[in-house]
Amino acid sequence: MNQAKKKKFFKFDNVGILFVLPAFLYMLVFVGYPIVRNIILSFQDVTVRTLTADHKPFAGLQNYIDIFQDPVFIRSLVNTLLFTVCCLILQFIIGFLLALFFSQHFSVSKPIRGLMLIPWMIPITVTALIFKFIFGTDVGILNYILNSLGIISENIDWLTSTNTALFAIVCANVWIGIPFNMILISTGLTTIPKELYESASIDGAGKVQTFFKITLPLLRPTIESVLILGFIYTFKVFDLVYVMTGGGPVNSTHMLSTYSYKLSFEMFKYSKGSAVANILLVILMIVGVFYLKATKEDED
Repeated sequence: MNQAKKKKFFKFDNVGILFVLPAFLYMLVFVGYPIVRNIILSFQDVTVRTLTADHKPFAGLQNYIDIFQDPVFIRSLVNTLLFTVCCLILQFIIGFLLALFFSQHFSVSKPIRGLMLIPWMIPITVTALIFKFIFGTDVGILNYILNSLGIISENIDWLTSTNTALFAIVCANVWIGIPFNMILISTGLTTIPKELYESASIDGAGKVQTFFKITLPLLRPTIESVLILGFIYTFKVFDLVYVMTGGGPVNSTHMLSTYSYKLSFEMFKYSKGSAVANILLVILMIVGVFYLKATKEDED
């Protein structure tokens, strides 16, 4: 490349491309290639017998047809949607209330708000083990407390009953997600000018009117980001469910991610597992497009 071409290339801050290039190559190799390989795998018939074969049988859309006819997949999809919606609602409401509470600026608000971040910073596997102990049947803390208070007379099988296992996982995930919602909403609250509240107070507006006429409308971009990001993080949950229940009992807590893992690494149906993973990817990509669109509209 001669000097003239070099000057033309680096004009208008094109040098930034060189700094982005390592990250781009990393994403291309460690993210892009596995996604493409997984898509190709879902259109083949790959099992233990054909895993190392040079030419793997082509299955077309048969894996996807079989998956949508699989009752366990349908159950996993419903579980994932139900789990995500329940967690989002509870996390958002509790996080929003805590953000409003800590915005009052009392003497110990900052230290307590810092302690509230601990559930979010603890590794999810550790959190899963903690809640597995809390919801244990014989030595569980929750059953011990309920027995001590006389609320129950027999221990409840929280993690081994199809009626309560999903509830226990929701509780664990809500505990993890509350700090995330609280911090983002607290940041959004700090961007609202105090002058607006002062003007509303002078005009005779009450706290309820101020909340619905000023706080909520100005927090709309923050709320959208919190809900969409929360949906993405929650919908792809794996380690929490895998450690606490492994998808059981009787597939009652299987999510799309855990069922994909089971098909691939326990039942050795690699192509069907890839198909489930691709369905999960498509759903998250659609939600991601809505997030990018909402972000762009807010910037405009």
